[in-house]
Amino acid sequence: MKLNFKNILGMMGIAAFLTSCNYDNYDEPSYQLDGRIVYQGEPIGVSYNDVYIELWESGWQRLGNIGVAVDQDGSYSSLLFKGDYKMIIPNNQGPFQKITNDQTGNDTIPVNLTGSRTMDIEVMPYYMIRNVSINGGSDQVSATFDLDQIITGDDARNIQEVSLYVSKTSFVDIRTSIATTNRGGGDLESMTGISLGVDVPERVPTQNYAYARVGVRIEGVEDMIFSEIVKVDL
Repeated sequence: MKLNFKNILGMMGIAAFLTSCNYDNYDEPSYQLDGRIVYQGEPIGVSYNDVYIELWESGWQRLGNIGVAVDQDGSYSSLLFKGDYKMIIPNNQGPFQKITNDQTGNDTIPVNLTGSRTMDIEVMPYYMIRNVSINGGSDQVSATFDLDQIITGDDARNIQEVSLYVSKTSFVDIRTSIATTNRGGGDLESMTGISLGVDVPERVPTQNYAYARVGVRIEGVEDMIFSEIVKVDL
């Protein structure tokens, strides 16, 4: 049978229609995968929308990966279809090193999703921020904290600077800060009892509270590690 050009276009149209129908017939993803980036169960605080993980679904005709942003408190969440996924933290993401997975022998984490589940991702941070105390009052915010160096030896990194950020909203990092103070890593006499303080300028419109947290920048590492966000009176 000889097919002319109109026949071919017609068949292509039918095929495209059927393909479209097939895609339209898929239900919305309904399984929630969530968890936190942690070190020994403690969440790793990061800046908003700067750190992400990748999910690659096996056997699915998907081009590319599913990018999942890590929230400020180290948590992540995504709605997915049932299936087997490979979870990857891309290189140079986060203030930490990845840990080799026992099952894969590398840093790829297998995820078998047969229902909603919570799965924390264990990593090795360069430092942890401990014993944080942040207080406000009289248009000032102050913080004291300790630093715990986790990675030592050949992979150790120095502290570039420590910072205190104060924001009008609960999104707290250098992009939103209305009052910031920094100390260089070389100026720290000790890893314990580190103190920072900053005057907060007048807020327009008037706001008698703010949000604050401490951040630590590590030499050669793009993403900072942060403490929890604290609401303070001014």
